[in-house]
Amino acid sequence: MKRPAPNAIIGGALIGTLLAVAATGALWTPYEPLKLSFREKLVAPNAAHWLGTDEFGRDVLSRLMAGAATSVWISLLTVTLAVLLGTLIGLISGYTRGWTDRIIMAFNDALLAFPGILLALGLLAVVGANKYGIILALGIAYTPSVARVVRGTVLSLREREFIAASRVMGNSEAFTMARHILPNCIAPLTVLATSMFGYVLLAESALSFLGLGVPPPAPTWGNMLAGSRPYIGQAMWLGIFPGLCISLTLLGINLLGDALRDKLDPRMRGAR
Repeated sequence: MKRPAPNAIIGGALIGTLLAVAATGALWTPYEPLKLSFREKLVAPNAAHWLGTDEFGRDVLSRLMAGAATSVWISLLTVTLAVLLGTLIGLISGYTRGWTDRIIMAFNDALLAFPGILLALGLLAVVGANKYGIILALGIAYTPSVARVVRGTVLSLREREFIAASRVMGNSEAFTMARHILPNCIAPLTVLATSMFGYVLLAESALSFLGLGVPPPAPTWGNMLAGSRPYIGQAMWLGIFPGLCISLTLLGINLLGDALRDKLDPRMRGAR
């Protein structure tokens, strides 16, 4: 039996740990993440508070766990929204071709011209800085990338023999797309969604760091990093631990994405 690649093992372990911590943080934390304790302000890591406390005496570990739940939930919903919208747009554009394809792709390319984080900032200025505003803004910002990938896959499939056979059998265009084309888009979409999860998590952290994410006092890794700046000299753990969480999560996502690409992309299998 072939052993899993090292990047799959390490990436899977890191992402599995993240999901476990997020699930635990949504249900239980060692301390109440929002509870203030001015007697324990800026306490260094110890037996009672493993990762120390912040400027308001709140337990850093508890806030990291609660922040993981928030970040994972926002990232999952954002990726789901972007994949659903992008897949629908890419399917219609790639399969119908003609003027429909040109108009859709012209608008799609116009959105792609903006960096995702910049487009999200503009949308957040309209919908407001809150949890669901972030999901909507980032979901729309990353939809064009999904649409491009799906359209390219559909263009390579629509002239294949089994698609022509489906048409000859009298199947409707909607049935052909759903039954024969969409399943063949799953592999590239899986790789893209895995990578996008990391991009969205980083973008959400950046928006929270800038004060445009989930509003305080609700904890997220980004606003914890932002709040640590005035105290970095006397309480460096306030910035180290959220930054380490973000870095390890992105490392795990990148390693797992590489492993999925090696597994699902036939060109990579051939290269190996």
